[in-house]
Amino acid sequence: MLSRETIDRIQPTDPRLLAQAQARLDRLTKPIGSLGRLEELAARYVMITGEVKPKVPRGAVFTFAADHGVTVEGVSAYPSAVTPQMVLNFLRGGAGVNVLARHVGIDVRVVDIGVAFDFEAAPGLIHKKVMPGTKNLLVESAMSPTQAEQALQVGIELATEAAQQGIGLIGTGEMGIGNTTASSAITAVMTGQPVSEVTGRGTGIDEASHARKIDVIQRALDLHRLDSTNAMEVLAKVGGLEIGGLAGLMLGAAAARIPVVLDGFIAGAAALIAVGLQPRCNDYLIASHRSVEQGHQAILDHLGLKPLFDLDLRLGEGTGACLGMSLVFAAIKILTEMATFDEAGVSERNT
Repeated sequence: MLSRETIDRIQPTDPRLLAQAQARLDRLTKPIGSLGRLEELAARYVMITGEVKPKVPRGAVFTFAADHGVTVEGVSAYPSAVTPQMVLNFLRGGAGVNVLARHVGIDVRVVDIGVAFDFEAAPGLIHKKVMPGTKNLLVESAMSPTQAEQALQVGIELATEAAQQGIGLIGTGEMGIGNTTASSAITAVMTGQPVSEVTGRGTGIDEASHARKIDVIQRALDLHRLDSTNAMEVLAKVGGLEIGGLAGLMLGAAAARIPVVLDGFIAGAAALIAVGLQPRCNDYLIASHRSVEQGHQAILDHLGLKPLFDLDLRLGEGTGACLGMSLVFAAIKILTEMATFDEAGVSERNT
């Protein structure tokens, strides 16, 4: 099975590489530690990739799109028709993720992994549909075990292809009306937090819809009786196809020693699945930002990830990941382009 082989290939990172990178950072023409998190980022990139003198890599953000059967329960402010409409917007280059990707200089790769719409062939659209949207998680499993495995494998294959194409930094994005409901369900199970504490307002639902959303998720979890130690079952019962694709993308990237920059809440839920399947995957993840979506902090705490920034973002698509990737690029340039005290002929501090 492809996913099992990939999971087993993920190796622990080597902290000696982290120390080696930090040693160079400490010799650069600046007070020690004065570039803060940028230094940490540069050292982590070296540790993950094994590249002691890295070049700024080619980057790509993968935006997975899928629909959710649970939307019939009135958990979203927008109709499911928005999912395919936004996919077409991505392909035209008119979405937030397109703008920020152009700004940063990275590719956007749009993946139809489960949209309830038949797209014609279009430049930039990757056709990987497992099924036309999940089933209603309130009354039955969102996916079969086989479909969950297929979603995971889509992400693994895309990460493997990206590595072969020379992509050295991967960002995560998604689009799917109803996916904060699936993500809240996953977060509640995997972190052990109460549903009410990890369920936000998604696209901006009102108070009554928010209460209904919490009730739907709680009843779904009561129905499925999920075990946090069985991440694949959690994905199949309540997850989304795009969440499975993202989890596979993370696993495939980690197996290829490519750092993954997470977007927000949905990407975080996918990370809970990926790390649940292979804890070593955690070392390859970089959290771009802290989402307004209230369950995101529980995910970050559970994974032990400190976000790079907090701009009150809650759009998804990969927008935060694009900005996070730009900081990784900046950190690499600090490591490789700044002069050391010896190279610059600058006197070091008095001892």
